[in-house]
Amino acid sequence: MTPLSRRRFTLMALSAPFALLGADAARADLIETLLSRAHVPKYPDELWVLVDDREATLTVYRGNAQVERFAPISLGRGGARIQRTQGDNATPLGEFRVNRFNRQSDWHIFIGLDYPTPAHARLALEEGIYSQQDYDDYFDYYRRRGHPPQQTVLGGAIGIHGIGKGDPDIHRRFHWTQGCVAVTDAQIERLAALIDIGTRVVIR
Repeated sequence: MTPLSRRRFTLMALSAPFALLGADAARADLIETLLSRAHVPKYPDELWVLVDDREATLTVYRGNAQVERFAPISLGRGGARIQRTQGDNATPLGEFRVNRFNRQSDWHIFIGLDYPTPAHARLALEEGIYSQQDYDDYFDYYRRRGHPPQQTVLGGAIGIHGIGKGDPDIHRRFHWTQGCVAVTDAQIERLAALIDIGTRVVIR
C-alpha cells in the first residue's frame, strides 16, 4: 500500500474530524456528529457502503440509489459501540475507508478498514483510554506508515469478511465475530467486486 504523504495525511485524515473539535463535539459525541452526516453521499455518484447494526444489513449505494443489500449480516459478539477496546469483541461505529484486501484470508475474503480512525483516537484521549503519549504515538505511526496502528488498546484488524470455514447456521442466527462485519462468502465476493481501496464504509 502506498504510504500517505504528510500533506495528504493531514488533509484527508485530520482535517475533517478535527474541524469539529472547537466546540463540545470534541468529546464523546465527536463520532456521533460525524455519523449524523455520514449517510449523505460525498458527491452524487459516490459508491459507498452502509452497515446498519439495528437492522443487521449491509447496503451498497451509488449516491442515494441502492445497488446491493445483504441481510442478515453478523457483527461483533460484544455488540456495536462508538468506542471499542482490544478484546471486547465489539464492532466500532463510525465512518471508515477500505484500505486493504486479503483474498487468501481464512474468512474467504477480508476487506480491511482504517480503524482506529483519528476520530477514535481523539475520543480515546478524551476518555482517558489513550494517554497523551499513546495519542502522539498513534499519529506518528499513521504519518509514517499511511495506516493506523493495529496493536494499541483500541485493537485493530477490523473489516468486512465472509464466513470461510465458519458455520453458516450460526451466521444466520447470531452476531458471532470478534468485531468485524461478516457476510456470506458469495456476498463478500460480490462486495469485493463492487468496491475498492478508498471506498467509504459507514457503520452505525
